[in-house]
Amino acid sequence: MAIPGLNAAFSAGTQLLGIRNDPYKAYNFLVEIEGLIIGGFSEVTGMEMEIEVKEYREGGVNEYIHKLPGSTRYPQNLVLKHGLTDIDLLWQWFVEVSESISAGKPFERKNGSIFLLDDRRLPAMWWNFQNAYPIKWSGPSFNAESTNIAVETVELVHQGIVKPKESTALSAARGLAGAAGDLL
Repeated sequence: MAIPGLNAAFSAGTQLLGIRNDPYKAYNFLVEIEGLIIGGFSEVTGMEMEIEVKEYREGGVNEYIHKLPGSTRYPQNLVLKHGLTDIDLLWQWFVEVSESISAGKPFERKNGSIFLLDDRRLPAMWWNFQNAYPIKWSGPSFNAESTNIAVETVELVHQGIVKPKESTALSAARGLAGAAGDLL
C-alpha cells in the first residue's frame, strides 16, 4: 500500500480546512538582466529543460529497451518580447555582441532572472538564466491602419536555467503564510 507523500497530505489538509492555493497568472512577470529591470515584457518563451534519454539494448533481452538518463539540456532559446520604449538596452547589447563577433573580440554574456509575480506584483518565485547573449533581434511591424504596440523580440542563448533555493523557500513560506492566514 502506498503512503501519501507530503504534497498529497498538504492537498488533503488544505481541502478539509477550506483553504485555496490558486495558481499564479502567467501575465504577471518581470525580466531582470544584470540587476536592471529591462521594462515590461509581453511574453517570455523558451523556459524549457530536459534530460536526454539514451537507449540501450541488452543482449538476450528482447522484451524491452533500457532507457538510461543522459545529460540535462536546454532545447529552446529564451525569447523575450516587449513594447519599445526609450530604454533600448536590449538593442544596445545585441549591437555590442554583433560588433564584437565581427571584430573577433570577446563579448559580454549576462545573467538574468524571470520573476513570476503575485496579484500584488510581489515576487512569488523566480528562475535564473546564466551566461546569456543575444543571437537574434526582430523589430516591430509597422502598419498605419493598426493601433498595436510596437514590439521588439530578442532571442537569447544561455547556459542553463535554475530555480534558486531562495525561490523555492519563498514559495513554501508564502504557501504556509497563506494557509495560516486563511485559518485566522
